[in-house]
Amino acid sequence: MLIHPQINPIAFSVGPLSVRWYGLMYLIAFVLFIVLGRLHARRRPESGWTPQAIDDLLFYGVLGVIIGGRLGEVLFFQPGYYFSNPADIIAVWKGGMSFHGGFLGVLVAMWLYGRKHGRGFWEVTDFIAPMVPLGLAAGRIGNFINGELWGRPASPDLPWAMVFPLVDDLPRHPSQLYQAAGEGLLLFLILWFFAAKPRPRMAVSALFLLGYGCLRFIAEFFRTPDPGIFGTLSMGLSTAQWLCVPMVLAGALLFGYSRKLRT
Repeated sequence: MLIHPQINPIAFSVGPLSVRWYGLMYLIAFVLFIVLGRLHARRRPESGWTPQAIDDLLFYGVLGVIIGGRLGEVLFFQPGYYFSNPADIIAVWKGGMSFHGGFLGVLVAMWLYGRKHGRGFWEVTDFIAPMVPLGLAAGRIGNFINGELWGRPASPDLPWAMVFPLVDDLPRHPSQLYQAAGEGLLLFLILWFFAAKPRPRMAVSALFLLGYGCLRFIAEFFRTPDPGIFGTLSMGLSTAQWLCVPMVLAGALLFGYSRKLRT
């Protein structure tokens, strides 16, 4: 069986300043957004997105991701711990960011951006959707480096079963890498090629909701469930899986509605 390498969470230090791998993964995600955003704008010049506009989008997005992701982790998944240790709420460098919270935070941020710059909400979200998945992949790699969000026990015969020594001696699914490949790389490829041509308003956003919701729902069967505010609910589904249900339903409805709109 493979053994988790137990990588030092600190990538490097400069004097008293320590830079963690988790933070570097977020920096990589933001750089990828800028690079992909400019490539996307060039191949779709009729969209009217400029480098300056993309930089402004990133600023809004960073605030939405960090504030929403942290509040989501605090309120949806570990309220008991954080309310008992309020100082840790701002310790984002230690990990602990909820996708669903970050997603809601980004939606609010994109609405604020659109309102300020005179762009429709769906115009903004359709543009940014293809750039999001590789950032998610970077975050999952950060989870793997930290040795957090490990998978459920797996058969020792599974060639890539991995022991996480800080957890126990059981072989487990490296679910962080599953999610990096599924919600990250695979979803990116789907959205990147889908968005290469003009699509009806909200179609790209709807496909993101559908794709992420389905891929995350599947990945949760291999990941040790977070306790969440609801714990494990009916049908043995985790809090994260139940949070994916409205995403999938909304994505399906929006995608169906978008097909009735003109491109």
